[in-house]
Amino acid sequence: MATIIYPENPSPVADAEAIRKACQGWGTDEKAIIAIFGHRNATQKKLIRRAYEELYNEDLVKRLESELSGHFEKAVYRWILDPEDRDAVMLHVAIKETPNPDYRVIIEYSCIYSPEEFLAVKRAYQARYKRSVEEDLAEHSAGDLRKLLVALVGIYRYAGEEINARVANAEADILHGAISNKEFNHEEIVRIISTRSIPQLIATLNRYKDDYGSSITKHLRDDANAAKEYLVALRTTIRCINDPQKYYEKVIRYAINESGTDEESLTRVIVTRAENDLKDIKEIYYKRNSVTLDHAVSKHTSGDYKAFLLALLGNDN
Repeated sequence: MATIIYPENPSPVADAEAIRKACQGWGTDEKAIIAIFGHRNATQKKLIRRAYEELYNEDLVKRLESELSGHFEKAVYRWILDPEDRDAVMLHVAIKETPNPDYRVIIEYSCIYSPEEFLAVKRAYQARYKRSVEEDLAEHSAGDLRKLLVALVGIYRYAGEEINARVANAEADILHGAISNKEFNHEEIVRIISTRSIPQLIATLNRYKDDYGSSITKHLRDDANAAKEYLVALRTTIRCINDPQKYYEKVIRYAINESGTDEESLTRVIVTRAENDLKDIKEIYYKRNSVTLDHAVSKHTSGDYKAFLLALLGNDN
């Protein structure tokens, strides 16, 4: 369930006028911007951008980029874009990471999003950057990691709920055979993980655990025969397929801790899930950590950035 709280029928013209006022004079009224964008869904945000451009002949996204700064600016920028355009931007940033792409973002989109949602992201990516996701990813990765990631982004998975128990049994055996022989980069592992539907894969992973007494991720531990980045990416893929909300909780938990805050990861999860399943992720976080996510965000962030994230979490206090 979503966490974002928004009015039913706000006036996009009134919102555009209020934002214009917030950006004029000495300094920017960040509280006014949070009060509006922290409480608007994707459709409402799109109407605000359109109204603003019609009223002032100016791109609202560019105006806010020039008015805001730091982690707050980045969070607002990603929030006000259309979802598929936002995800295309974040995917591009992830692919261009050095020395290796940020495979977490690539895996999240390719394994957690529905086939249609991810296809929309790939189309937005091509429209914005004039290159395909596969093309850029292949250029900026190498070895087994490239083989896995390009396979994941290049497929349009079947989206039905049907499960073939015979296939699940057979492919659980195939996976175990390859892993037992420490052939972690075996082509059959990549084929199964990258092409099967999510329900079919979950059935296979459950069969693996039932037959071999442990989850497959526990058997995919770091090994001298396999590149560490590849193995971590493979485990991440399986976690995203098996339990997306539990995976996102772990990303947030690692992003906010006593050693420092990973604002990039924290922003990504909150911005992309606030209109989807962030309430479920919050519940898992509380059960796992005995503290609310709202409290943790308040403790590890500050200023307008904190206020904006709390608004998206459904908490304005």
